[in-house]
Amino acid sequence: MKLFRHIPFLKTVFIYSVTAFGGPQGHLGMMLKTFVQKRRDVSEQELIEYNSFCQLLPGASSTQTVTLIGYKRGGVPLAILTLLIWILPASFIMGALSFLVTYYQSGTLIMNHLKFLGPMAIGFLVFAAVRYFIASINNLITQVIMLVSMIATFLFFRTPWVFPVLIIAGSFITNISSKRIPEKEVIKPRHIRWTNIWLFILVFIIAGLLSETARKQDWPHRKAYNVFENYYRFGSIVFGGGDVLLAMMLDQYVERPSGPIVSVKNPKAIRLEKDEILTGFGLVRAIPGPVFSVASFTGGLSLKDQGKPMQFVGCVVGTIAIFLPSALLVLFFFPVWQYLKKYVVVYRALEGINAVVVGVMWAAAIYLFRTMHLDSINNITIVSNLVILFTFLLLKYTKIPAPVIALVCLLLGWIF
Repeated sequence: MKLFRHIPFLKTVFIYSVTAFGGPQGHLGMMLKTFVQKRRDVSEQELIEYNSFCQLLPGASSTQTVTLIGYKRGGVPLAILTLLIWILPASFIMGALSFLVTYYQSGTLIMNHLKFLGPMAIGFLVFAAVRYFIASINNLITQVIMLVSMIATFLFFRTPWVFPVLIIAGSFITNISSKRIPEKEVIKPRHIRWTNIWLFILVFIIAGLLSETARKQDWPHRKAYNVFENYYRFGSIVFGGGDVLLAMMLDQYVERPSGPIVSVKNPKAIRLEKDEILTGFGLVRAIPGPVFSVASFTGGLSLKDQGKPMQFVGCVVGTIAIFLPSALLVLFFFPVWQYLKKYVVVYRALEGINAVVVGVMWAAAIYLFRTMHLDSINNITIVSNLVILFTFLLLKYTKIPAPVIALVCLLLGWIF
């Protein structure tokens, strides 16, 4: 088989998957060192182009980038194998941690030891928001889009349509003017096959229909269908990576279930505690691999009340659903990217989308910081605030790896 000649490459992908710490920013640097400088699977220019292209798509950008490296070497079959090898180690670890948190002394003791991973995750979110602000907000229109997105997200945190509406609006507004990014060339029309993208849309529609039918008819395992729909939707509309995914999960599983509409119309909706989600995002920072593997953790917790077998199903379903849109989009859009990237409208849209992402991240950071101060003021609250501050400062002004910060926060959990 042709795939056998790619075994050394797949071995390298596995080693990369268990050593790639630091989130998307750290992943890109390791890709450069591993697949460009060491193995020469792609050129530096190709890697930069792949990463830029993946920023245009929703989903896990570092996952899409490494998938494209596999696609370049061996087409779709190798791309799929590359994707699986990249996501499985982190997903397995996060799924196992969901069981550990649930069943280790009823989860109480371990959750107590992990209590500072939540504030650490907020520190990461603030750091990312600052970096995105500096990189993306550079003129009046992006400032306005960011502020409107921040306010709208904060005010309508419980509504499912706020994220896609803002993304569409932002990409439209930045295309109104052609002065900032003018058209440089006339492009001849070319026939593009859109057949494959219908698969992405079809799965989206079927997942929504099954989830809603399961809810209305109260199927025995309705929550499994709900988990698939939720995470497929997340993976389909998340621009900005794991930090924006955090905001979406808080909205879906913390805010909306406690709202007046959902609590009446859907009293059996999946609910998670804020600390459970924040703990998951704190833990995923401490392990190598994609940040989106947090779906294995939260997917398992979503079904923990239905027993261990269904919790395992939740881990698997959450993993498949969160990464499937990324794979479909990148593999089916990349073949036409060489043509589409010539359109300046794409770059104008990205300018607006990035501004929306920054606004959403700031709204999530403010929301999380506000909820911390609603609790009683005590030593734990004070230490939590210090963890947020020092996490941000360490990320901004030092080169200390993210796993080291996570380990320090774990140590603090044992001390306090």
